[in-house]
Order: sequence, then structure tokens, then C-alpha cells
Amino acid sequence: MRTFTIVIIILAVIVVFAGLGFLYFTSLLNAPQKSTSAKTVTFEIASGQGVKEISKNLKTAGLIRSATAFEYYVWMEGVGSDIQAGKYELNTGQKASAIIEKITKGDITENEVEFQVLEGWSTVDIAEQYGETFSVPQNKSLAVLKEDFLKAAATTDSRKLIPGEAYSFLSDKPKTAGLEGYLFPDTYRLYDTATPSQVVQKMLDNFGDKVTDELRQKISAQGLTLFQGVTLASIIEKEVRTDQDKKIVADLFLRRMAAGIPLQSDATVNYVTGKSALQPTIDDTKTESLYNTYLHQGLPPGPICNPSLASLAAVASPQPNEYFYYLNTPEGETIFSKTFEEHKLNKAKYLQ
Repeated sequence: MRTFTIVIIILAVIVVFAGLGFLYFTSLLNAPQKSTSAKTVTFEIASGQGVKEISKNLKTAGLIRSATAFEYYVWMEGVGSDIQAGKYELNTGQKASAIIEKITKGDITENEVEFQVLEGWSTVDIAEQYGETFSVPQNKSLAVLKEDFLKAAATTDSRKLIPGEAYSFLSDKPKTAGLEGYLFPDTYRLYDTATPSQVVQKMLDNFGDKVTDELRQKISAQGLTLFQGVTLASIIEKEVRTDQDKKIVADLFLRRMAAGIPLQSDATVNYVTGKSALQPTIDDTKTESLYNTYLHQGLPPGPICNPSLASLAAVASPQPNEYFYYLNTPEGETIFSKTFEEHKLNKAKYLQ
């Protein structure tokens, strides 16, 4: 009987201590501060971070009472693998359970970011900028994020990318062509969680706004479809700098095409070789590609970059002139020539 009493007492003590331990554990999961003095904290979980590191960072930020208790609670709930990367608006007056619910649901803060796309950038350039600007989802790597953008930009039918939205300016685009040339250069403000399709839609919408019906009609008056006009503008964008020179080169190229003379654009050769040479080598100009306008007459199969409004306007309203040749100096000045002999002399003068 005495032994039984002792056992009962021991069990009672264990229960009491267990209860006290549980109460202490639950107290560690309470909010660090009272609601009256609580503050909101922007907390970021980086892709690939584990529960231990997240718990430590939460404690450092003053959002939880105990990193160990938080980590153990996550383990008990079995939700460690559900935690999602991103920025969260958390509060020092929240219990650990509320924080866990938020970060496992991915209830992230959609902060606006500035996304700058420079004139003349290709879709590859824009993909690089996309990867540097927007948040990387937990289940993706930076490389995959960039690849996702390239896939979106390569979409041949925008309606598959942006359901319910048909862009009239894409109607004459070849069915096999992607969206290179139509991703309008500008500075955009978007949420940092914006998907590639959302970013592309923003850029296409901007193209539709900036490239007006009047501008499209003027391009058509040059005997070009809009797709051809965008393609020519993309070459001009890469060839010369000033608005006036662009208008001169636009007329020069149009007359070359009308006369059956190859455009011989160094920019198209650089597009093929991946170089940025001021003057491609003879071997470069012999590189076989439909984009090589030294080897093939007329326009290449599609745009080589995303041109500025100034380059599109140059195609729409070219400046009549008598030049057939030009070159760019190392300083960026464009030198025009009427004859091939004059052009050779200018090359000897400015490029040797």
C-alpha cells in the first residue's frame, strides 16, 4: 500500500512538472509583445533557407520568444516543408501559430519594384533583368526563373500566354515568330512577385499604347507590314544613336531593299555571332544565317531586339537622302557616304 502511494505521488509530480513544462513551452509560443506596443516587421525568407535558420532570424527580428520552441512547434505540426520563400509583413504581437500559418500559406507582401528595360535590349537581356528584379519562388532557381521568362517571350500565340487578350498589332506577325520586338522598352512598376506572363502583358499593353494607329499607318505607307517595320526598327536601333541618324538610315535601308541591295547591317551579324563588334570581321560576315544581311537580301526573319519608339518613328517617317553607305566611328558618330568609293575612304579615315 505504501509503495502504491509513492507511485501515485511520483506520477502526480510528473504530471505537475509535465503540465508546468507544457505551460512554459506554450508561453514561449506567445507573442513577444502586447498588441498595444506591437510593431509590424518586414521579414524575408530566402529560397533554400531551413527551419533552424528561419527560427533564428525570427528571434533576432523580435518576432518570436524562442527559436528552439518555434522550431520544435514547426516539427510537431509537420509543416517545415510547407514554408514558402518571400517577404512577409509580420507583427511582434502575433503568436507563433499565426506566423506559421502565414509563412506556410505563402501570404507574402507584394512589394512594388521598378523594372527598367532599356531600348535595344533583346529578350535575353530582359530575362537577365527579370531574374535580378523579381523574387525567386521557393521551388525555382534563378536560372529557371530566367528560362521561364524566355519561354514566355518566345510564345508564338499571345492568347495562350494571356487568355482573353488579343493584340491587333500582332495580327501580321508570322505564326512561328515569338514576341521579340514587341516588348516595349520602358520603366515599369510591378509587384515583385509578378510572373513572366504578367510582365510580358504589361510590355505588350505598353506597345499597344505607344505604337498608335497613326504610327502603324505611316509604317504601312512605307510598304511594310508592322512586323517588318518592327524588324527594320530593331536593326536601326542597334546601328545608330541619334533620332536624326535613325531617320536617315531608315530611308537608306528602304532604298537598298527597293534596289535589291543587301542591307549589310553589322548589327545583324553581331546578332548571329553573339559579338558586339564595331566592325565585324570578314569571316563574321560570311557566317551562314538568315539573319546575316550581308549574305541575304531584304529583312531578316524577325526583330533582333526590342526597338525604341524613336526607331519605330524613324521607319514610319524616314528622312529622304542620297546616301547608300554609312559607318560608325569608335566615338559613336555616324558618317554617311553616297558612293562605295567615298565609303572606302571614310573607312580608311575613321576606322584604321
